Amino acid sequence: MKSDYANIVVIPMCSAMAPEENFKYLTQQLDTLRLTSPSLVCLPEAWLAFCANGLDSLSIAKRSDEWIEKIAQLCKAKGIWLSAGTMPISATGDKYFAASCLFDDSGKLVAQYNKIHLFDADVSDKAKRYRESEFTAAGDQVVVVDSPFGKLGLSVCYDMRFAGLYQVQREQGANILLIPSAFTTVTGQAHWLPLLQARAIETQSYVVAAAQVGQHKNGRETYGHSVIISPWGEVLDNSALSLEPIQRRLDLTELRSIRQAMPVLQHNRFKSNMI
Repeated sequence: MKSDYANIVVIPMCSAMAPEENFKYLTQQLDTLRLTSPSLVCLPEAWLAFCANGLDSLSIAKRSDEWIEKIAQLCKAKGIWLSAGTMPISATGDKYFAASCLFDDSGKLVAQYNKIHLFDADVSDKAKRYRESEFTAAGDQVVVVDSPFGKLGLSVCYDMRFAGLYQVQREQGANILLIPSAFTTVTGQAHWLPLLQARAIETQSYVVAAAQVGQHKNGRETYGHSVIISPWGEVLDNSALSLEPIQRRLDLTELRSIRQAMPVLQHNRFKSNMI
C-alpha cells in the first residue's frame, strides 16, 4: 500500500559548465541532508552542465552513459529517488535531447522525458537571443510515472507555458508535476509564479519546480525561486534567491479532497481524446 504522504526535497543550484563540479556539489548537498525513506530529490534543468553553447552540451551528451551510471550509483548509495533535472543525451544527427531522468532508490533509470517545447525566444537580457532548437531535438512523448510518491508528471521549464501538456498528464493520473527549470530573470519576474500556480490549480496537482539561480560562469543569469505549490495554488515553499534546499512532506489526502470537492477532470468538456 502506498503512503498518503510524499517526502520531497528540492535542491536549487547555480550550476557550472563542468559536470564533475556539479556532481560533486550534488553529492555534498546530499551528505548534509537528513532524508527519510522514501524521499524524492528534485534538481533543476541543466543541473549536470550549464554549458556556454550547444556544442559543449553535445560533447557531454556523447558521455551520457557514464553520467547515468554515476547518478545511478549515487541514488543506490543514498537510497533516494532522484528527478535529475535535465542532462544532454544524444539524439539523431548533431543534436541531443534535454532529458529529464528519473531514478529509483536502487539506481534504476525508471523514466526519461525529453523536453518537448524548446525555448526559441528573444528576451531583453544580456543573452538577448535564445535558440534551443539549434542543438536540441524536441521530444514527442508525454511521460507520467508511477512511484511511491504518487504518479509523477515529467516536464521541463518552457513546457510550463503549454497547459495542454498538463491536461494530458492529469488525464493519465498525474498528481505531482515535476518542472525543473532554468528561467531567465526577465521572464521569471514576469511569469514564473503565475504559470506554475495556474498549472497547479487547473490540474489540482502539487507542483515541484527546482530552479537554477544566480550568475553563472557561462554568462547566463537565472531567476531562482524554486517552489513547491499545493493543488489549491498555494505557494508552500519558495527558496527565492537562496541555494538552501527545501524539504516538505506532501499530503496526498488533501489533493484527493480538493479533487473530490471540485471534480474538474470530469467537468472538462475539452479532453485530449476529443481533439
